[in-house]
Amino acid sequence: MSRVFTLIAFTLALNWPGGPAHAQTQAQTQGFSGLARIDPASSRIEDRDNGGAHIALGLSQGVPYRLFTLNDPPRLVLDFQEVDWRGLRSEALLQGQQVTRVQFGTYVPGWSRMVLELAGPLKVESAALDIDTVTAQAKLQLQLTSTSAESFASSVGAPTDARWDLPPAEGLPAPITRGSDAPLLVVLDPGHGGIDPGAEAKVDGSAVVEKDLILGFAIELGEELVRSGRFKVQLTRDGDYFVSLERRIALAHQAGADLFVSLHADSLSEGLAHGATVHVLSPEASDVASAKLAERHDRSDLLAGVDLSDADDRVTGILLDLARQETQPRSDALAQALVEGMANQGGPMNRRPLRSAGFSVLKAADIPSVLIEIGFLSSPRDLKNLQDPAWRATMTRGILNGLVSWREEDAARRALVRQ
Repeated sequence: MSRVFTLIAFTLALNWPGGPAHAQTQAQTQGFSGLARIDPASSRIEDRDNGGAHIALGLSQGVPYRLFTLNDPPRLVLDFQEVDWRGLRSEALLQGQQVTRVQFGTYVPGWSRMVLELAGPLKVESAALDIDTVTAQAKLQLQLTSTSAESFASSVGAPTDARWDLPPAEGLPAPITRGSDAPLLVVLDPGHGGIDPGAEAKVDGSAVVEKDLILGFAIELGEELVRSGRFKVQLTRDGDYFVSLERRIALAHQAGADLFVSLHADSLSEGLAHGATVHVLSPEASDVASAKLAERHDRSDLLAGVDLSDADDRVTGILLDLARQETQPRSDALAQALVEGMANQGGPMNRRPLRSAGFSVLKAADIPSVLIEIGFLSSPRDLKNLQDPAWRATMTRGILNGLVSWREEDAARRALVRQ
């Protein structure tokens, strides 16, 4: 079987009694949108007796889809024309051991993605989308069987298709220059999004998800910075959709960013972590917690099928290292200023607020970059603060004060260097 199932397209009017008018009337009667909706009750992932897995996904209507596999770790990726996932819970969907983890959400606008992490190498034995001719409801069923690691590795890879894929990288324009008194452009990067929810916590039975919480904070921070008149702001995402690490950095370059600030509110299951921290790029993590956070952030990119580990050749790597010789001290000073700004507003700060790790999102060689963990969802105190508008306003003011302080000191230092 081919390693990639090609796009399955069909005309629903041929299968539905009454054609599109019937479907429209049914949707209006039930109060549903035009999106295909997942049916949690008829969706499950189970083990098979032969060591494989059976995947059944119930949908309110048939949609085009494709599937392919990825390695390290072994994963099965299912792409759909946009699906409404509401009501589906991963813990209820997983009813076996062969699929160890599942994530789903928006991939790019108009398209959805489900990523299933496999316990070992499995191949797709069969795939079928059955549509009920009366109700128009559909069920996608996949049968997976075990295979060797060598066979699995030889068949992995995402297909190239403009209808599904992110747009190709474009050439960057000439650097944007600004006067000394002009507002600096800060690119705020709300972490996670779409298929990658980030950390989660439960509050009174409801889920609090990092991707939503941190997007709201980024918008509030952006408004605070713009009101000051000292900064302009651009977000790497302004909604619930996936943005690869590579794309986040490219957006900063395309905008001509003066600063790049990535925002997160992660969770650590091992040990107690609370209070804000600010990270800068380093080949080696400053502590175990920073290393685990870096693994989590990079892993979310792997789950979407993007691996940038071999993107730069040797010469490019040398040039980037040379650029970082100027940028890294500015990033370090930026981190220190932000820590002081937030601490002066009352924080609370982590007992070790300045840290370093190999976050891929901080690898823009020519833009001072930091990653702020404004708190930890695994900390009850931080979780309460993050949901408090008054506390968030205090924190955005502290970040603004830190940026203003850094700008003044950076301008003075750069004037001395030029002389």
